[in-house]
Amino acid sequence: MSGAIAAVHCYPASIRSNDQMEQVPVFNVAVICLVLTAFLAYINKRFIGLPTVIGVMAISLLLSFLMMTLDRFGIGDLRAYAESMLASIDFSNLLLQGMLSLLLFAGALHIDVAELKSYWWQVGVLACFGTVVSGLLIGAALWLLLPLLGLDMPWLYCLVFGALISPTDPIAVIGILKSAGAPRSIEAIISSESLFNDGVGVVMFLVVLGMINASGAPTAADVVLLLAREAGGGIAFGALLGYATYGMLKSIDSYQEEVLITLAAVMGGYALATRLEISGPLAMVVAGLVIGNQGRAFAMSDVTRQHVDLFWGLIDATLNSVLFVLVGLVVIVIAFPTHVLLASLAGIAITLLARLISVALPVVAFKRLFKLPRGSWQILTWGGLRGGISVALALALPISTERNVLLAMTYAVVVFSILVQGMTIRSVTRRYADCGAGESGAHPGS
Repeated sequence: MSGAIAAVHCYPASIRSNDQMEQVPVFNVAVICLVLTAFLAYINKRFIGLPTVIGVMAISLLLSFLMMTLDRFGIGDLRAYAESMLASIDFSNLLLQGMLSLLLFAGALHIDVAELKSYWWQVGVLACFGTVVSGLLIGAALWLLLPLLGLDMPWLYCLVFGALISPTDPIAVIGILKSAGAPRSIEAIISSESLFNDGVGVVMFLVVLGMINASGAPTAADVVLLLAREAGGGIAFGALLGYATYGMLKSIDSYQEEVLITLAAVMGGYALATRLEISGPLAMVVAGLVIGNQGRAFAMSDVTRQHVDLFWGLIDATLNSVLFVLVGLVVIVIAFPTHVLLASLAGIAITLLARLISVALPVVAFKRLFKLPRGSWQILTWGGLRGGISVALALALPISTERNVLLAMTYAVVVFSILVQGMTIRSVTRRYADCGAGESGAHPGS
């Protein structure tokens, strides 16, 4: 995500403003988030047993609803403090410029490039064609439907919602699919698609956001240049960063320094990519693929490989949990009047339908080319999870009434995606597990 995305505080201006509440010191916020996340993760592991991402978000939501209920009975201290804490967090900036680089690198680190090559064109079709078609379908459907619900939403805002909600969230997808038991071929495609469709969705988002801010449509040349700079530049920079890091790792054998080098490469590389206004997410994915395959195989000893894997596994698990605790708490500061609630429910249905058309339709229509197990389209459709990235992009929209509506709709889609789709994806994959039993790790030819 480039500097074109403005940082916006994580609460609607219509609800609260910074000068209306006391700010919580940043260090205190970090401590509270970490302690709360650890406590909720413990409660989930000890008593509930859901996948961590789903469990901590569900408990966080219940905690938020409890604070809102107490507030209705005149006990509003907890809610007021929570609102003050959330007002101190620039959620959009925290995720897009902080957590995202670490999470994407950690996710890409264990993607098998040889396996990705076997499915390169399937991933490309779903990540590029599927994301664009889904964004257009969602935008058009909302533009036609929202006036019937009493919401006159401009076409560009409908389209920007389609752009921000269409990419599946690699943070949510990879974390939940690990425990879902999907056939290996489908898991590889969904995970890889989620890592790459982010870049396509962000370019689409930036184009439409630029049209909203400039009150004019960019030319085809502008779009091509933006795509070349964001996507092409991000991929090239990521490869350069990955091989430079690989060279450093190969020249020494000391796991402490090698772990530090990978961390510095991710954080410094993402900061530089943002400065250059190229796609930081794509750069981190490509760098993670290079280091996770070339680096782990030829530049690391067994001891270093073990420590690198443990370090990035802990980073991934910890930041994932913190992120989804925050997503659960954000509901406190989002308004859901009746017409917005109805629009949010419609948004959930439209998003699922668009995923079905843009992903399942090509898989079914060209099943001999996709060479996936029978029933794959159900798993691909239901496994397209949305997460914190969509919420962060919604928060990056200009302050307006439309932004507040789209933020509420985005939040509803994300909560449904994580709680409902995330909790049922295992049963969906089990239903079709026998279809993938005969795969035996075989890959279609490229």
